[in-house]
Amino acid sequence: MSEWGPGNPHPLSQMSTELVWEGKYDESGNRRQVETAGCAMPMQKIETIDQPRSEAAAKGKQDLLAFEKETTRRDDFRNRLIWGDNKLVMASLLAEFKGKIDLIYIDPPFDVGADFTMDVPIGDEKETIEKDQSTLEMVAYRDTWGKGTDSYLHMMFDRLSLMKGLLSEKGSLFVHCDWHVCHFLRSLLDDVFGSECFLNEIVWYYYNKLHDSRKRILPRAHDVILRYAKVYGAQVHNAPKEKRDEPVKKLKYKKVAGQIQNIIGPDGKAVTYISEERTVDDVWRIRCLQPANIEETLGYDTQKPEDFLERMIRMASDGLDLVADLFCGSGTTGAVAERLGHRWIMADLGRFAIHTSRKRLIELQRKLHGEGKPYRAFDVYNLGRYERQWWQKDRLKGADEEHRRVVLEFFKAEVLTNTASPLIHGRKSGAYCHVDGIDSIFSRTEAKAVAEAVAQAGSRQCYVLAWEFEMDLRLTVAALEKELGVKLMLIQIPREIMEKNRKNPPPFLEMAVLEAEPVCRKKGKDSSVDIKITKFVPSLAEVPSKELQALKERAIKSGTDFIDFWAVDFEWEPGQPFNHHWQDYRTRKDRSLKTVSDAGHVYAKKGKHTACVKVIDTFGCDTSITVEVTA
Repeated sequence: MSEWGPGNPHPLSQMSTELVWEGKYDESGNRRQVETAGCAMPMQKIETIDQPRSEAAAKGKQDLLAFEKETTRRDDFRNRLIWGDNKLVMASLLAEFKGKIDLIYIDPPFDVGADFTMDVPIGDEKETIEKDQSTLEMVAYRDTWGKGTDSYLHMMFDRLSLMKGLLSEKGSLFVHCDWHVCHFLRSLLDDVFGSECFLNEIVWYYYNKLHDSRKRILPRAHDVILRYAKVYGAQVHNAPKEKRDEPVKKLKYKKVAGQIQNIIGPDGKAVTYISEERTVDDVWRIRCLQPANIEETLGYDTQKPEDFLERMIRMASDGLDLVADLFCGSGTTGAVAERLGHRWIMADLGRFAIHTSRKRLIELQRKLHGEGKPYRAFDVYNLGRYERQWWQKDRLKGADEEHRRVVLEFFKAEVLTNTASPLIHGRKSGAYCHVDGIDSIFSRTEAKAVAEAVAQAGSRQCYVLAWEFEMDLRLTVAALEKELGVKLMLIQIPREIMEKNRKNPPPFLEMAVLEAEPVCRKKGKDSSVDIKITKFVPSLAEVPSKELQALKERAIKSGTDFIDFWAVDFEWEPGQPFNHHWQDYRTRKDRSLKTVSDAGHVYAKKGKHTACVKVIDTFGCDTSITVEVTA
C-alpha cells in the first residue's frame, strides 16, 4: 500500500504551476535573487559625439558662435551608447535611471543554432570578406545556451528583472522572439512581471519574405513581440492607426449609417475600396528588410525596419520619454527614437554593433542638422578597467598571480616562477612573456624596464601582454629595439578571456599599426591644420582562420582598404573623452574614404597642440594614436 494518499498527499500533487529552471532556486530551496551590488560599477565615457557642433568648432570661433546661435540641438540630455555585457550595464544604470526608462525594447538571441558570421565590405569596390562572430559574442552566446534552455532562462531572468527595475511606472517592455523560445519567454515574463501585467502578444507578419518551397513545413513568416507593463493600467498607450490601401476583396464598399456595404460598379466590374485608416490590431503587417537593398540595410543580419520600431515607440511613449534597447544590434531603436525626438540609451556586447550604431547615429545627426531639425549629442561608454576588476574579484578571487597564470595559459605559454626579474612571467617559442597588471596601461617607462630585463636575461624577444597600451608606444618600442636589440611584441589581452566557461583560447594578435602626420596650410596670415593617415595595418582580430594569411598579405600591401571609419580630435587632452571634431567613413552605398581630413581646423592659440586619431577597421576594432601639431 502506498504511503501517499488523501490524508498524506504527495508533494507534487500540491505544487502550483510555475516555470522552473536550473538556478532559479539555491541549494537550500530559496528563490535566488538577482545580485546587483557586485555588478554595479562606474561607466567610463570614452567618446563624445556632436558632429555638427564639432564641425563648426573646427572652422574657428566665428563659425562656432554662428552654430550656437542657429542650432536646433537639444541640450536637455546626452544620449548613451554603451559597450559591454548588458547585465553589468543595467546594474550600473540603476543608480541613475532606476524607475526612469519609459520604454524598453529588446531583441535577444533566440536561436541556439544561429550562425553569426557575416560578409562585410572591404576597400572601395564591391568586394566583401567574411567576418567571424567576435570571440566575445561567441563565448557569451555559448554561455547563454551552454546547458540548453536552463542557461537561456537563467540569463534572461537576470536581465528581465533588471529591466523591470529600470522601467518607470508608466513604462512597458517589448520582448522580440520567435517560435524557438516564445513559449518559454511568456512564462518567464509572467514570473518576473506578473501575468496581470501582460498586455499583448504582437505578431509581426513580414509578408515580403522569400520562402523555401522545398521544405516539408509551412513557411515561417512571422515573429512575436511580447508586451508587458511595469504597472498594469498606468502604461502609455497611443492607439496606432494604419492605412490599408491594398486590395482585400474584388468588391466596392461604402459606408451607410456607420455600416459597410458591398457595391458592384455600374459597369458590372468589381472595384476595390477600403477605409483609409483603421486602428492597428495585434497583427502588424510590416515588410522585412531585404539584404540586397543597400539603400536601407547596414549589413547587419538582425536589423529591423524603422517602420516597425516607429510604430512601437509612438504607441508606447510620449514626448521626450526615455527609450532603451539593451541588445541594440545595428541601432535601429536609437535611430528611430532620435528622429522622433525621444531620448535614448543603447547597449550591446559586440563591438561591431557599437561601431555600426555609432556610424548610423552620426549620419543621422548630420541629416537632421542639415534639414534644420532638432537632434541630441551622444556619448560612447564602456566599463573599462572596472569590468576587469569585477572579473578579478569575482572569478579570480583577487589574486594578481592568478591573473597572470590565466592570461599565460590562454596564450599557451609556459608559466615561469623564480625568474631573474619580476618583470618576466612566462616563455613561449623561445621568447619571454611579460603580463601587465590588470589595472595598468603599459607605458613607455615600463617598456624600457621590460626590454632591459629581457636583455639582461640573455634574450632578444618578449611578448608584452597588456589590457591597454599607452598611445604611440610603437615609436618607443622601435627605439628600444635599435638601442638594446630587444624586440617587444605588443599583444592586447582579449577581453574574451573574462567570460565564464571559457576553455579554448581566443586569438592573441599584435596591435594594429597606425601612423599619421599633420598637414598645415597657410593662406595669408591664417593657417589651418588637417591630418593625413600615412600607414595602417589592421590587427585582423575577427577574421576566419582560413582567410587570415591571405588577408595579412593584403593588409600589408593596402592597409587602408581595411579602414571603415576614422576620426580626429584636434584638441585632445589626456584623460578626457575623445571628441569627434571630424570623421569620414564608408557606407554600403559609398565605399570611398578620404585619407586626409578636410576639417581645416583653426587653433585659437598659436603653438604646440596634440591631435588624436582614431581608426576603426571593417571588423569594428579601434586603434588610436596622437599627432603633435605646431600651429
